[in-house]
Amino acid sequence: MKYLIIGPSWVGDMVMAQTLFITLKQQDPEAIIDVLAPAWSAPLLERMPEVRKGLDMPLGHGKLDLGTRRQLGKSLISEQYDQAMVLPNSLKSSLVPFWAKIPKRTGWRGEMRYGLLNDLRPLDKERYPLMVERFIALAFPKGQALPEELPRPHMEANIENRDAARSRFQLTSDKPVLALCPGAEFGPAKKWPEKHYAAVAQKKLEEGWQVWLFGSEKDRPGNETLAGFISDEHKSSVHNLAGQTSLAEAIDLLSCADAVVSNDSGLMHIAAALGRNLAVIYGSTSPGFTPPLNDNHKILRLGLDCSPCFKRECPLGHLNCLNDLKPELAINALDKLDGKLIDINTDEALNEQ
Repeated sequence: MKYLIIGPSWVGDMVMAQTLFITLKQQDPEAIIDVLAPAWSAPLLERMPEVRKGLDMPLGHGKLDLGTRRQLGKSLISEQYDQAMVLPNSLKSSLVPFWAKIPKRTGWRGEMRYGLLNDLRPLDKERYPLMVERFIALAFPKGQALPEELPRPHMEANIENRDAARSRFQLTSDKPVLALCPGAEFGPAKKWPEKHYAAVAQKKLEEGWQVWLFGSEKDRPGNETLAGFISDEHKSSVHNLAGQTSLAEAIDLLSCADAVVSNDSGLMHIAAALGRNLAVIYGSTSPGFTPPLNDNHKILRLGLDCSPCFKRECPLGHLNCLNDLKPELAINALDKLDGKLIDINTDEALNEQ
């Protein structure tokens, strides 16, 4: 079988999409899997051994441009794909497989895609509460039960690229590494305060660790604020990498981390796929939909009546779900995770708090 997967437009979703690729390979080890996705996703796909190649989707998120989509679809006819699987729910995402004349085109009903998809499925959100379940279900006949054990994302760092990045940013290996990912593309209702991150960093610095701060260019000012809370004697062990690394470098450097503290973000899913010890902060969102998919994680959330609200900004204006989640919870989580592989589900994590 030769598959064309229309990939998602967010980092975390693309990481979770690997569960579908793994499932297809389990069903047919000789399967050929190509993924049509934004160019930024190439480093992710290159670190997923199930994917033969990534194909660049030249249009940005939200752009229709029927002419370009039609031309792209026709250019793929010669590939003779057997099946397309469309992970986004938009109508426009189903156009390229249709114009590529792929005989079987699978996806959830989404936006009125009748005719464009000929293996169109109604989504039962109660049956498939997790995003990865919705991805994996597309690999099975309509209505078939999913396996009890679902695959998890597992990314492979590029060792050569990792070493080059460490050299470029003058990062040493003489101390354990705490990676902090304080940003969140979704909005401020997913961002734990910088002073809370700084308290965790200060504690680990005093224990002889070093701290690497990750994120995009727009996260750099917030990371600088975070670093400003660190005592002078330890500032030299804090490295603000936000906006300095490529996505490929960020992935490979995260593979060096002994522990990671992150908001619910794309970098969180990357850290989980790399098998890092991971403490995840949840505010406006829920681990019941997009949890970290590794054994050695700890979920930190307060479970207030007003959360999860799934809003980009706090509709009540107080952000208590994050402000009141104290740094000691993350520090304790890291202590429990240190050197261990533990499987803590959401209920257990909440009960412990």
